[in-house]
Amino acid sequence: MATIFSKIIAGEIPAHIIAENEEFFAFLDIHPVAPGHTLVVPKVEVDYIFDIDNEVLGRMMAFAKQVAAAQKATIPCKRIGLTVIGLEVPHAHIHLIPMNKESDIYFGKEKLSPTQEELAEIAAKIRKEIK
Repeated sequence: MATIFSKIIAGEIPAHIIAENEEFFAFLDIHPVAPGHTLVVPKVEVDYIFDIDNEVLGRMMAFAKQVAAAQKATIPCKRIGLTVIGLEVPHAHIHLIPMNKESDIYFGKEKLSPTQEELAEIAAKIRKEIK
């Protein structure tokens, strides 16, 4: 059965897309821990990130780096934090989270509830910075 991320990639579920290429897909988290919180996923469904082929994983990190640079240029923050948790959806994914302090990427806190309009605005701003 396809994961929710595969359904997003296939266009079956709407998403606020940041970037895409033939191998990877980046979109805003709809329950972010910080404004601009973005997920980077491989288009091929792989449950565990360390099961991804080394060369593909390297390209995934390079893709995530591009997205992070666009986030940093858009969202006022000190850094873009990166975390891989991978328990909530059985499809490998990287969380890219704008942060000013370590607690900004704490998943135990209450998630934000941005409107669809707010998400669309953030996504459009980040997309403009993709190189």
